[in-house]
Amino acid sequence: MKKIVIFTGSTVLSLLLFIQPLKSQEEVSGKHIFSELGGPGVIFSANFDSRFKQNTRLGLGYRAGIGFGVGSFSDFTVGEYGNTYTRTYYTIPAGLNYIFGKKHSSRTFEVGGGVALLTRKVSLYCYDYEKPGHCIGYMQFMFRRVPVDGGFTFRIGFTPIIGTSGDLFPMVALSFGYAF
Repeated sequence: MKKIVIFTGSTVLSLLLFIQPLKSQEEVSGKHIFSELGGPGVIFSANFDSRFKQNTRLGLGYRAGIGFGVGSFSDFTVGEYGNTYTRTYYTIPAGLNYIFGKKHSSRTFEVGGGVALLTRKVSLYCYDYEKPGHCIGYMQFMFRRVPVDGGFTFRIGFTPIIGTSGDLFPMVALSFGYAF
């Protein structure tokens, strides 16, 4: 009886250990960290991206990050313009995105949008001095190369920014990261 219990236990344990790697190859977390030049971080941002549905790389997801930009500011008084100086401000981009592509392909296309909160009242690109604000909008149209089983990632695309006065500014973004 003792030999049967040991044999059965070792067989079940062996099967569980054998099946586990097969299961983990099918399950993909869809999590992605990346640094981005341009885009909603304005100059640079570090971001986290994930899907809402577990174990998939495609479909609806979100991104959140922290970045920075550089802007010109004036210390003007009522009716007079004072000195203009350059200051760094921080950005907090957050948004929704949808990933299109084939299930087992590393090449996908991302469409999304969201807002980026700014730590200073900024006139983005110095075109809209009348309405500096703390929030900008953005859209994303990105090509993504994310390996199916995780690893080094690459993204490039068009990310128009909706400025504080409602103007649309064309911008590109380039990012490198890691999927896990």
